[in-house]
Amino acid sequence: MKVLQVIDQAFRTTTEEQDDTILWLTQSMRGAGGDLMVLLSGHGVYYAVARQRQPALAVAGWQQSQPANVPRDIANLVESGVPVYAVQDDLEERGLAHLALQNGVQPVSRRAIADLYEQADQIWQW
Repeated sequence: MKVLQVIDQAFRTTTEEQDDTILWLTQSMRGAGGDLMVLLSGHGVYYAVARQRQPALAVAGWQQSQPANVPRDIANLVESGVPVYAVQDDLEERGLAHLALQNGVQPVSRRAIADLYEQADQIWQW
């Protein structure tokens, strides 16, 4: 069963967690043999151009010792064979289209999203 993970929110839990929850879940499912694709849309397209890890959070003397590293997480997905796409229109709307995408992230037009949906048995929207 092929699952398309649609991520349209960025930095949902990366301040207090060491990973983006859905990127972590996708990597874990891939490690267990899952057949997955990732579509970054909406604010999630920022992950396609991110170059730095999430800064560490410090609150009342406590500091997050393992801040999220979204660029590494995206690279790990690509290296493990998970196709990662970013909606070009959303990149343009957010002023990110002039930035280089991370290696392996493929731009896709809004019109082509239906083709990705057709390739999947299930679509999980996050």
